[in-house]
Order: sequence, then C-alpha cells, then structure tokens
Amino acid sequence: MASRRSQRVVIIGGGTSGWMTAAALVKLLPGRCDLHLVESEAIGVIGVGEATLPHIRGFVEKLGIREADFMAWTRGTFKLGIEFRDWGRIGDSYIHPFGTFGRGQGEVDFHHYWARLRVEGAAVPPLEHFSYACMLARANRFDLPASDPQSIASTYGYAYQFDALLFAPYLRAIAEDLGARRTERRVVEVLRDGASGDITAVRLDDGQVIEGDLFIDCSGFRSLLLGDALEEPFEDWNHWLPADRAVAMPCRTQTAVTPYTSAIAMPAGWRWRIPLQHRTGNGYVYASAFTSEDAAARALTEAVEGAPLADPRPLRFRAGRRRRSWAHNCVAIGLASGFLEPLESTSIYLVQQAITALIELFPDDGISPIDRDEFNRLIDLEYDRIRDFLILHYHATSRTDTDFWHYVRTMTVPDSLAEKIELFRRAGRVVKYREGVFLDASWIAVYVGQGIVPEGYDPRADQPDGTLLLRGMQALQSEITATVARVPEHLRYIDRYCAMAAAA
Repeated sequence: MASRRSQRVVIIGGGTSGWMTAAALVKLLPGRCDLHLVESEAIGVIGVGEATLPHIRGFVEKLGIREADFMAWTRGTFKLGIEFRDWGRIGDSYIHPFGTFGRGQGEVDFHHYWARLRVEGAAVPPLEHFSYACMLARANRFDLPASDPQSIASTYGYAYQFDALLFAPYLRAIAEDLGARRTERRVVEVLRDGASGDITAVRLDDGQVIEGDLFIDCSGFRSLLLGDALEEPFEDWNHWLPADRAVAMPCRTQTAVTPYTSAIAMPAGWRWRIPLQHRTGNGYVYASAFTSEDAAARALTEAVEGAPLADPRPLRFRAGRRRRSWAHNCVAIGLASGFLEPLESTSIYLVQQAITALIELFPDDGISPIDRDEFNRLIDLEYDRIRDFLILHYHATSRTDTDFWHYVRTMTVPDSLAEKIELFRRAGRVVKYREGVFLDASWIAVYVGQGIVPEGYDPRADQPDGTLLLRGMQALQSEITATVARVPEHLRYIDRYCAMAAAA
C-alpha cells in the first residue's frame, strides 16, 4: 500500500473542543497529520459542558486514558441520567436515565406492557420504577454495570460530571506528549487562495504565518474561520429555543453529591445543578425576552444550595448551527459550528461526534467533496435531532404560570417533532434511528415524564395473561429495589475508586 501524505493540520482555539480534537488526531491518526494548535489565553475559555453523555467513555477509552485517573484529575463524579424538576407541571420530577425500562429484552419495548395495564385500569407504579438506572440514581448509589447480560444491574450506562476547565489541560498534556505543537498567540488575519477560496494560512499578532492543508475552527462562538473568514451562514433557532443567556455560579455542596445532573425549571428557563467532588456547578439558562440579567443572577443566587464560590458569570449565545460545518478546507468543531443549550448535556457529545466523523473522513491528499458532504450530513443530523429533543422538553408542558412557559407551550414546533409526538401519543411508538444520539428510552422518559402518556400500545403486548403480566412487573420492581439496596452510596464509591488529590 502506498504511504499516505501527512496533512498539515492547524487548529485555531484550545479549550475543550481544541484539545479534544488535537488529542484524538495525534493519537488515532499517527503519522497522518502534522498538528499545530494556536490559542490565546488572553481570550479565555468557556469550558463547555461539565455534564456529559455516556459516549464520552468511548472517547476516554480510545485515548488510552485510565478512567479513575481521569476522574480524579478532573474531580469528576458519576452520572446515571438527568433529573427534570417542575417541567411538565410544578411539583413534577422525572429522570431521563442512561438505561432501559424493564430488562430491554422483551418482544416489544417494556413501556407497551406498562401502557396496556394502564389502559386496562390496573394500578401500576410510575414508569421510572421499572428502570434500574432511575432507581439507582434516586437512591444516590453507584456501581459499574454488571457484565452478566441477564442481571438487572447490566441494563444501564453512565457518564461523567467533571470540571470542564480541568479537562482541556489534561488533554493538552496528552496531545503535546504525542507530538502536537502549540503556539500561544492571537490570529489577526486569515489568508485565502484567490482561486479556490481555501484557507492557506493564518497570520498571528507577532507577524508569524502558519500554513496548513486543513484548518479546524475551535474558536468558540466567534467562529473565526468558518463564520468570519468564510462567511458560512448561521441558521438561527431562537424561535424554537428562546433561551439565549445564562448566568453561572459555583457553590459549596450542602446536600447530596448525586449521581445525576438536575435541570430545574425556572420562571424564564431552567437551572442546572451539577455536583462535583469539590463543588457544585450551577447556572440559570434563560430567555432575555422574558427576564433581565439582574433578575436571573438574583434568582440563581437565591436558589443555590451553598455558599457561592464566585460571582454570577453571564454568558450569551444563540441556538442554531452553521449551514455547513465543513466548507472549503475548514472544519468547525464545537461552538464555532453551532450551539444547543446544555439541557441534555450534548455540548461535548457534539464535539466528540464531529471528531469521530472527521477521523473517518480524514483527507488523504486533497479534500474530497463527497467526504465533505457526508461530514456535513452527519453533523446536521445530530444537531437537528437534538434540537427536536430539546424543544420537546419545553413544548410538552401544561405550565401557564409565566409568559415564558405560555410561549413555549403554545409555539409551533418543527413538523419533524410534531409527527414524533403524535406517533407516541397515539400508540406509544418511538421513531427508530440507526444513527445519532437519544434512542428509544430517552424519548420515552421525556414523553411520559412530561405527561404525554400513550393512549394505545403495540398489539403484541396483549399476548401475556393480564394477571401474570402484573405479577411479573411486581417481581421486577422488587428485584430492582433489592439489587439497588446492595450497591454502595455514590460518594463512598468515588472515595474508593477515583478520589481527587487532597491538595486539589
């Protein structure tokens, strides 16, 4: 086989996106790229996403990182899902688990049997009582999933909650050790080929010119290469996702270090709570059309559980994405590509998916338009499906207590989402995906959690005898309760497995 020419890859911007990309490319494409990252500490780092999805574990594993070391360094905790409080109605609470309902091995999905018993008038407990991950989270306990697929303790996955500002330096050390070069300067000019329009180089504030074959834009919301230089249009989704501001403020942990992230509805948006080993992260994501920055900061300060560790920090953003994430010889990854609010912890997931697609379609000698189109198809698919999933949380509510909740409850949603809702409401069916995040159990959790209970069910769920079906569900619930009781408390497990350094 002919040797492949090494590509000169220039990454603009460090932070989570930049160093995740750099570490993955030098680790997984050895000899295929000569990597140079340019960043300026004067610009600062947003540090997207303290909370993650289970896919992050695959990324950590591919880089050869020992999980316990990584969690200790980033002061991480485990995450079994996301709790949503006060979303469907004030007083409601449900968990979107990283696991199945039931054993996940039946002829039809478990919720169809649950829906049948409800239709027949049986007194069945809430659906989350039949999810091992939900009950483990509610009990504030954690253990690694069982390897025996017949065990109820094998029916879940997990993710991490970690200090995002410690994540990038951790990856930087890995990337530089594998050969990535770093320059601490600011980009002042983007140079383009007059004929093709491709980027040929960037000029730095000390006059240095860095040339490349492939440029990766990790410059954050500014989108320095794709947005500013190449003028790739931005598709604005603010009318569906009106939250466009946030205030963030860490505090001391006063209550439980829960193995889940909380998303608590607020008058003009929602508030996150992410417990780490050394502190709890908090933030209020809100719509500026419905409240002010001062009011949001005051509401957050009053709501946090412990003494603040910093003043409220404001953030601004727009929901949406660039029309194309890869144009000419420039790939945007992370906030430079688009933004979706962190309601379902998708920021780092989107970075990871872009990196995965780039590695699979990495150019050999020149960029293939077919590969570039495929990259854009995959990334668009991810953004569009997550967008619909996020809108569902807002739209499926009966709240009328503030102008914000009235707006999102009555707004027109994308046709793609309206069809999904109707399909589930009528017969409990979930649109099947072969690609992308948030499969059946995720949609079921949010539908049912926010009050969209199916009026019908799969006819195959009629096959078991009703009495035997009810007894089987009672036995499953008992098994889950007994198994959860044998699992250690979350913080005790962390202390044993991945405690942060005492001096940290």
